[in-house]
Amino acid sequence: MTVTMFKSKLHRLRVTQADLYYEGSITIDQELLDTAGLLPYEKVQVVNVNNGSRLETYTIPGEAGERTVCLNGPAARLAAPGDQVIVIAYAELTPQEAQQHHPRVVLVDENNDVKETQTLDVSPQETDIREDGWDDDVLIA
Repeated sequence: MTVTMFKSKLHRLRVTQADLYYEGSITIDQELLDTAGLLPYEKVQVVNVNNGSRLETYTIPGEAGERTVCLNGPAARLAAPGDQVIVIAYAELTPQEAQQHHPRVVLVDENNDVKETQTLDVSPQETDIREDGWDDDVLIA
C-alpha cells in the first residue's frame, strides 16, 4: 500500500504570462523549480488563489532568473497575469517512507523571488503508523 503525500509547493507565485496557443503545461523559472525540488515535466496541481480554479498539468523549465510563471494551452483560460497561484506536487510513499518524509514549502514575494523556504517535519508521534500501514488512532464510523 502507498499513500499520497504532499511533496513540495511554490506558494503564491504571481502569474507573469498566459499563452493560450502553446501546447499546454506551466512554465516556471528553473531556479524556482530547483528550490522547491520540482523536476521538469513533473505532474503538479495548480490552484488559483484569485478565482479558485484548480488544474493538473506538468512543469516546463523557464529561463533561470527571469521568474517566469506562465500557464500554457487551455490552462491559460484559468489564470491571468497578476493572479496568485500555488503549485503543489505530491509523491506516492509507503507509510514507513511517509514517516520520514519532509515536504518543502517555498514562499515567494510579489516578484516571484524566494523569501523563505521551509522543510516540514512529520512527527512519528503524530503519524504513529504500524508496520501493516494502519494508524491506530484512525476511527472509522
